[in-house]
Amino acid sequence: QPQLVESGGGLVQPGGSLRLSCAASGFSFSINAMGWYRQAPGKERELVATIRNTGNTNYTDSVKGRFTISRDNAKNTVYLQMNNLKPEDTAVYYCNARLGYSDYEWDYWGQGTQVTVSS
Repeated sequence: QPQLVESGGGLVQPGGSLRLSCAASGFSFSINAMGWYRQAPGKERELVATIRNTGNTNYTDSVKGRFTISRDNAKNTVYLQMNNLKPEDTAVYYCNARLGYSDYEWDYWGQGTQVTVSS
């Protein structure tokens, strides 16, 4: 079954950088769009970035110019490079794969990795 495992989170000072990784298995990664979401305590889960199988990307406005999503199909891995981190970036970051079936779609999630931006 589809599985996603995030890694790379941690504690970083404002202005610092982190690179998150998501190792995927159990589905045709190379043809699937992937995404990163995040959720802070007491807040709704929000979409951060997406990447199509073609490499085309989209970002939420708050991270444009700071975050970069990428993928390595040979490794079945999607990355989120986060630069110039801000305290408001603090959240649990989740990797997402939306798989399409005959008459519905289903979201698969990793376990999440904590990113804390603090002085």
